[in-house]
Amino acid sequence: MATQEKRTQVESKDKGKVSYPLTKINFILMGICLLLIVIGFWLMTGSANTGDTFNKDLFESSRVTTGPVIAFLGFVLMAFAIIYRKKDNNDKTQTEE
Repeated sequence: MATQEKRTQVESKDKGKVSYPLTKINFILMGICLLLIVIGFWLMTGSANTGDTFNKDLFESSRVTTGPVIAFLGFVLMAFAIIYRKKDNNDKTQTEE
């Protein structure tokens, strides 16, 4: 009998609304994270060492620290952007009832 009650509660909640796992805000956050990753890799680019002369730009702070940190933050925040779910007031009132 308890399983029938659970089944009817689930059906009544899902009747009028289709819920997708990712919403618009998730895609916006993922786009921002992708932009951070691209900026991080762009900061790491530069001219290579030719071999004839030593290129001091290889050890520039933007190539060695800033770029990798920004790219790493983009990857970490991408996981957050995928997991993020906006709190809905309707869910709160339904669980209290």
